[in-house]
Amino acid sequence: MKKMNLVLFLSMLVFSALSVQAQQTQVLPPLVSVNGTGEVRVQPNEVVVNLGVETRGKTLDEARKETDKKAAAIINYLKKQGVEAKHIQTSFVTLRPVYTSGEYGRTSPDFYMAQKSMTVIVKKLDKFDELLSGLYEVGANHVDGVQFQVSDMEKYKTEARKKAVANAKDKASMLTSELGAKLGRVYAIGEGSSNGGPRPMYKMAVMESAVYDSAGGPTIAGGEVIISANVDVSFVIE
Repeated sequence: MKKMNLVLFLSMLVFSALSVQAQQTQVLPPLVSVNGTGEVRVQPNEVVVNLGVETRGKTLDEARKETDKKAAAIINYLKKQGVEAKHIQTSFVTLRPVYTSGEYGRTSPDFYMAQKSMTVIVKKLDKFDELLSGLYEVGANHVDGVQFQVSDMEKYKTEARKKAVANAKDKASMLTSELGAKLGRVYAIGEGSSNGGPRPMYKMAVMESAVYDSAGGPTIAGGEVIISANVDVSFVIE
């Protein structure tokens, strides 16, 4: 009798578990899933410059002091030109001995080298050439690269997302109409994994720069920056 009761109890547990699982199992409606893309092209309004100073000295202290002196002059010059302190950041510092000869076991370096690099955001693009010339004059002796960007990035990201959503809806409408079906409500939506950050149009910038050089004008050109967005959307098919 006890054995029958145990079997009955286990059977009820299994039945209850299957019932709960059946209730939790959701049957998906007929769906059409699409990917939408959108992009916005804008002219950059600021440029990020990586520049710095490198000096050599007979002693470590001599090289360091000379580099610090020129770095301070660069920062003071930038501030006088209207660059805000928050847009000037020291990004790299190095102090090291340099051995130019291959003499084995040599302990005394030929000289010491000190470097300081900084990242600067310049918002006056039309004054960039003048600014760069002044930086060379006060001590900067290397520029490692420039990157054009836009300051109000979120504004253009939002615009790109709207275009991506509209593109997804157009794709879904076309697919369903071609099959004689009707597009229904949105079932799921998510932002895609593609990089939605800015992409400078380098080729355009180089071409424009070449034209300006031949005319004796500005030596850099910002071209365009592309801000893109990517969304995945599923619609119910009615």
